[in-house]
Amino acid sequence: MAKEDLSNEMMSGSWSEKVYIETAEYIIRGYVHMPKIGKRSRLLTEILNTTKQFIAVTDCKVESKLSPQKELESYDFIEVNIATILIMRPIDD
Repeated sequence: MAKEDLSNEMMSGSWSEKVYIETAEYIIRGYVHMPKIGKRSRLLTEILNTTKQFIAVTDCKVESKLSPQKELESYDFIEVNIATILIMRPIDD
């Protein structure tokens, strides 16, 4: 993570993690965010074990598994239904 990004996180009161998310239809690469409550090492676990139905993903690229020839789509923000997530793991830059 860049020094500037780390400074922004410290001031904002939230952590972000770059992730790979796979659903039955899509592969999504982007950032998930959590408030700075608890341990950073449990970020993804906390996100998946929340009582919320959706998670926000920012600065993301979305690839269609059903139409691989389709161009990669970019979004500033999307919401993903937690129930549709097959795999979610961190991406190392």
